[in-house]
Amino acid sequence: MNAPILRTEARQVQGLTPRLQRAVRLLQLSSQDFVQEIRDSMVTNPFLELEEPGPDAAPPVLHDPVLAEPLPIADLTALTPANDATMDTLPSAEVEADMAFERDSWQAGPGSAGSGGSGDSDISAMELVAADVGLRQHLRSQINMLPLVARDHVLACTIIESLDDDGYLRTGLDELAALAALSPAVDDCEMSTALKLVQSLEPAGVGARSVAECLLLQMPQIEDADERALAERIVAQHLAQLAQRDIAGIAKALGATAAQVGAACERIRHLDPRPGWRYGAENLNYVTPDVIVKKVRGTWAAALNHAVIPRVKLNQMYASLFQQHRGGGHGEMAAHLQDARWTVRNVQQRFSTILSVAQAILKRQHRFLDVGPLAMKPLGLREIADEVGIHESTVCRVTNNKYMATPVGVFELKYFFSRGMHTASGGSTSPTAVRGVIQGIIESEDPKKPLSDAQIARLLLRQGLTVARRTVTKYRQLLKVEPVERRRRAA
Repeated sequence: MNAPILRTEARQVQGLTPRLQRAVRLLQLSSQDFVQEIRDSMVTNPFLELEEPGPDAAPPVLHDPVLAEPLPIADLTALTPANDATMDTLPSAEVEADMAFERDSWQAGPGSAGSGGSGDSDISAMELVAADVGLRQHLRSQINMLPLVARDHVLACTIIESLDDDGYLRTGLDELAALAALSPAVDDCEMSTALKLVQSLEPAGVGARSVAECLLLQMPQIEDADERALAERIVAQHLAQLAQRDIAGIAKALGATAAQVGAACERIRHLDPRPGWRYGAENLNYVTPDVIVKKVRGTWAAALNHAVIPRVKLNQMYASLFQQHRGGGHGEMAAHLQDARWTVRNVQQRFSTILSVAQAILKRQHRFLDVGPLAMKPLGLREIADEVGIHESTVCRVTNNKYMATPVGVFELKYFFSRGMHTASGGSTSPTAVRGVIQGIIESEDPKKPLSDAQIARLLLRQGLTVARRTVTKYRQLLKVEPVERRRRAA
């Protein structure tokens, strides 16, 4: 029997150091998240400081291979109106005089203290701007106007505070009764009465516990009594068929004509299944482009947007002082200094890589900016990686959450990548170009005789594009084009 033995073996393996792992993580962050990461580092690292741009400071300069001369990052001065440039050249005394005149004119306006009116001199212009009113605040303002006893007012406000942002009540009434903690205890009848009170408020449909109840609460908006009764029966008994647009099945089940059911369903579609979303500030996600593309001397050129580049630098004074007095027991400060130098290099390398990838993309997809989606070429990560001299995974991280601003719109960098679709002639095209062809076919169709997805697929086959019918359906949905039945009905 073989006895166990111990053996020492030397082997080389690839591994990511903590610093390299952090570099990979920072590279795939969006510009906003990257700036926040750098700001957090500046808070904890004394060797990092914000570089304050002076009045005559120019943006960083990179060498653009297309222009063969230095190109300032995000040089947007050519895009500003001529009037703005003229204002910048005015003497400072004239500008200050104009500002003083506007300020005096505002203060002397109607209703201000200068006009001898009400004397509210503390009111500013921002205080006159209408504030966003949330759903709960809107409902409470209506409840406060009703002549309610204190007990009913508390129950109604409890229900209002339990509503979701879309206006639905997804908490049980018994749980809300216990939450109110009134004495004597609240019974089911009181809670039902308070719920009916909340459901009578504006917007109609608020306080519903299901989609059907929300739509039924809005039925009084339908003026015709017969049409309203038919719509109530559809919502109460055939909501699933309504979602499937089964007009014939609903008409057969209710004993009504297809025209009557179609008219009632059309009125139901005009109701709001999410009434609470009308109130409150809209959640907007803004995109800041990393690269700006414009045409210079007849050639498309890409430049970095210097607004997203964090102006961070190494504090030379602190670094020199530490070098002069470094000694034992300052290991943490030495680590901070090394991390600060690495952070500054990482910022430069990150945006240099983004610019190189964007320029390589622009070199291959420049006809997209001139012609449109029909000129989009198939493009893979390996092609860009080979030209820039980086790995495919790095290109994938660079194109994630990075945006390019062009005269035809703002696009994510990965928008320009797609697999090739073979054509009948032996060539290849991109899915974006196929979507452009489909959009052109739909736009040129006869409104009275719209084309089905199968007919569009046959037309594409005649043009040498072999596209399945389900693929045409998917691309049509991406283009937000209605099906053939709805387009025919709309015509």
